[in-house]
Amino acid sequence: MTTVRIKVLFFGIIRDVVGLREDSVEIAPGASLGTLFDQYAARFPRLQEMSASTVLALNQQFSRPSAPLSDGDEVAFLPPVSGGSPYTHHIAIPEGNFYALTREKIDGTAIAKSLLQGKDGAFVNFEGVTRNNTNGRGTRFLDYECYEPMAVKTMAEIGADIARNFDISRIAMVHRLGRIEISETSVAVVVTSPHRKAAFDAALEGINRLKKLVPVWKKEYFVDGEVWVEGEWDDSVVKAH
Repeated sequence: MTTVRIKVLFFGIIRDVVGLREDSVEIAPGASLGTLFDQYAARFPRLQEMSASTVLALNQQFSRPSAPLSDGDEVAFLPPVSGGSPYTHHIAIPEGNFYALTREKIDGTAIAKSLLQGKDGAFVNFEGVTRNNTNGRGTRFLDYECYEPMAVKTMAEIGADIARNFDISRIAMVHRLGRIEISETSVAVVVTSPHRKAAFDAALEGINRLKKLVPVWKKEYFVDGEVWVEGEWDDSVVKAH
């Protein structure tokens, strides 16, 4: 085999930089993920400028630039996350935990009621909602997109870790996709527990980790323009350079 074919996906502001949602390229056998990124960075200099904050995924897993590529691989270039039946992607865990993306309105209280068990004495429902301004600049609405299968997998990994380390019963994470109006919920982290402190602590840990690890991007539409909202990856995630 003289070349291998790779599917490449682009998200958020990176999609705007390259002007594509996805691409199909042929590269030399044994080429690395970083080599592929460098090829695109040579074509799109702004991508090179973003390399310190860009994360690479290989077959829906965070990967190092040194990872080798094989024929048929799926690669994604992920800008900093900003942190979505009614669910476009979801994972229901036998223990009762739930992780999903949706284009419908989120009802965190209804989610909590579905998680509650007789042993529970509390539930905490954190919902992030769309405000009407950013630093005084009037906001019309938000629009969310994500790397859907990887986003749900990552939420499930976060939830499983939290369930192991906090004295809780169940946890759910649900994120909206698409257009979100002012005061609508964009993300919910719901935790049930026999005692309130564990539920509060686990919900806070859940939203903090979701915002830095789950590949979801937000574009904010103002009365006088629009912009992709730049956040930051968790320090544990390896960048493109």
